[in-house]
Amino acid sequence: MTVWDDLVGQEKVSAVLDAAARDADALVTAAAADEPLPEASRMTHAWLFTGPPGAGRNQAARAFAAALQCVSPDRALGGAPGCGFCDGCHTALLGTHADVTSVAAVGAEILVKDMRDTVRKSFTAPANGRWQIILVEDAERLNEKSANAVLKAVEEPAPRTVWLLCAPSVEDVLPTIRSRCRHLNLRTPSVDAVADMLTRREGIEPEVAVAVARATQGHVDRARRLATDPAARERRAAVLKLPLRLDEVGACLKAAQELVDAAAEDAKQLAEEMDGKESEELKAALGAVQGGRLPRGTAGVMKDLEDMQKRRRTRTQRDSLDVALGDLTAFYRDVLALQLGSRVAIANEDAQEALDRLARGSTPESTLRRIEAIAACREALDRNVAPLLAVEAMTMALRAG
Repeated sequence: MTVWDDLVGQEKVSAVLDAAARDADALVTAAAADEPLPEASRMTHAWLFTGPPGAGRNQAARAFAAALQCVSPDRALGGAPGCGFCDGCHTALLGTHADVTSVAAVGAEILVKDMRDTVRKSFTAPANGRWQIILVEDAERLNEKSANAVLKAVEEPAPRTVWLLCAPSVEDVLPTIRSRCRHLNLRTPSVDAVADMLTRREGIEPEVAVAVARATQGHVDRARRLATDPAARERRAAVLKLPLRLDEVGACLKAAQELVDAAAEDAKQLAEEMDGKESEELKAALGAVQGGRLPRGTAGVMKDLEDMQKRRRTRTQRDSLDVALGDLTAFYRDVLALQLGSRVAIANEDAQEALDRLARGSTPESTLRRIEAIAACREALDRNVAPLLAVEAMTMALRAG
């Protein structure tokens, strides 16, 4: 299994990255032997991966990072980089490789203080790998200061440094940064491709795999979670029942509260899993004495960690809400398809009765207004409106139609 096997339905992108990894291999070999560098290399120092949610932007970037760090002995015999089994591939894919640094937004933005050490590291030589690789998972969340820091590093990178930026679209990245990157656009995988992956890699029954792939509209990670996590299926089922409950104001407010509470519970569970472990590891690194007392002068470091964890909980809650809003949008799209007599396949076949009921009881115009209300709620959350207020406004608009 090569590193490219994780890229579902992205054959063209895999081919481009495979060719670039081969050229990168030739560049390293030539530099080590003090030979002239290849003239027409398909490798470059900065890449921009774009595509819709679920297309696998981060997976593509991480697979490329693994191929660049591949140390398989087969490569000496002409084998392609990116075997998926060697130490270089394995640690890069897991996120533990010393020369692959990942940066992701903890809160709504990637702050400049979160980028300083990473930018500084980008100017150093690889410690033990073939390349120094910086992977920015949420490049669209770089604020003005952090984006300018990245721009300076991308303009004049170190010889063995590669920047991999991931964003939904090129418009989400500063023009001065994207102009210095090679752009690869990933497409939403087909339902069949996602279902095939779930069957082969996760052992999911073919009928279930097709159903969850269709329900998530080709979103690979959500399809995998829906197929393997009973709690995720329960939350989705509850969301799909919501449109039939909005018959009065009190029901709208109650439904909004339930959506926000469910998202908060998700964030709490993640915090319980990660926060305690991170705090204990940091205390140990700071040399906390028996009983948990910290050495003098280290309280500020713990405060920074607590602030980061708080920002992460807020983002986790809003990400969970966004998943629910995506399910609602897909539901009303199905309603609209039924109202217009479209031949497009219904995504939520398991909610056929509710879809038929709403399609008969409303007009296409009201369904479009409801879809717009969900989009407005998403925009409000992006602008840091209080989640409960944004969701209450949405449920009231869904009731009004």
